[in-house]
Amino acid sequence: MNGPAKTRSLDSADGPAFAAIEHIYHSYLTGLVLMVVSRAGAPKAAEIVFRTFRRQQLARFLPGLQKLGLANLPNAVACAQYHYLSNQVGGVKVEYVYENDKKAWVRYPPPRWIWSGTAICGVPSEVSRAMLRGWHANNGVVLGNPRLGFVCTGQTVDGQPGLEGYYKEWDHDLREDERLQFSPGETCPPFRPENAPKLPETNWPEHRLQKVLRNYAMEYITSIVPEAVAVLGPDEGGHLTAAAARLVGMHTYDDVAAMLGGIEPSPKGFATAFARLSQGQGDDAVLETSANGATVRQTTWKLMRERELLSPAVFTAWNELWNGAALAHDRFMRFDLTSRKDRGDAAWEWSIR
Repeated sequence: MNGPAKTRSLDSADGPAFAAIEHIYHSYLTGLVLMVVSRAGAPKAAEIVFRTFRRQQLARFLPGLQKLGLANLPNAVACAQYHYLSNQVGGVKVEYVYENDKKAWVRYPPPRWIWSGTAICGVPSEVSRAMLRGWHANNGVVLGNPRLGFVCTGQTVDGQPGLEGYYKEWDHDLREDERLQFSPGETCPPFRPENAPKLPETNWPEHRLQKVLRNYAMEYITSIVPEAVAVLGPDEGGHLTAAAARLVGMHTYDDVAAMLGGIEPSPKGFATAFARLSQGQGDDAVLETSANGATVRQTTWKLMRERELLSPAVFTAWNELWNGAALAHDRFMRFDLTSRKDRGDAAWEWSIR
């Protein structure tokens, strides 16, 4: 009898796998917010979204200003240009309008990336506001400018044609409750692309662009799943993050299979696709096949390498993405997690048969 066959080192420039991972995590972000809104309530969902965006703002904003060459611009202008350029990298529709050195607009026209498709119908206004509280309202604090705040003039979730507003530097220090203000009677001026800042010219191959989009979506999951567990607790938070993951895994499966060029209808076919997706998200994954099925062994977890002291509920929830996909592939197939590195084993390992 032949021993197990091993495969390793899937294509590191696997554009279709990057695209599939981006789709899975983008869907998980939206689905998780909707799951919490509908099961735990809008206030809890708003707190999770606030913490998610505040974490990302503290980690990415200042380094991003330097990387994009914006650090020496007037603060209001630098902030608006940062959102314009950084969101373009992630494939988000965004507009920028300069008014003066102390006032600059940023606008996200529909369709909103974060609330893709009809999901926007289930997003309460306070959840959208929490995103602005988490990031936009804190830029002045991080920049050491207590006069800088953000004025929101419209939200897509409220029926306006885009999320929009402007950074403004006042002539006095702002109280904490003044850093985010609302002025629905104002409207963003027309966007003129020829007057907007430009990203450096690049000649990236398609797989490189897909990798950037993948990373953009992954970073949201790096933030939001641990924050959901922290806000709701490991029991409720673990349950809801896992339930959302399973549904997303099932409902993105057909799209993912098409992106990968098809998945063979067998346990080995699923295992091959799973290993490819694992490597597509930047992990060291090994596929072993035998006459009885297959094993996928993963020794890294790029998604959460920045997060320390994670609740075990975070991994359990994430694993439901793949449980859901396995159920969609073949509901009679066995997909068993047999070892967990986060609990002291040498690696994460799944048996598929």
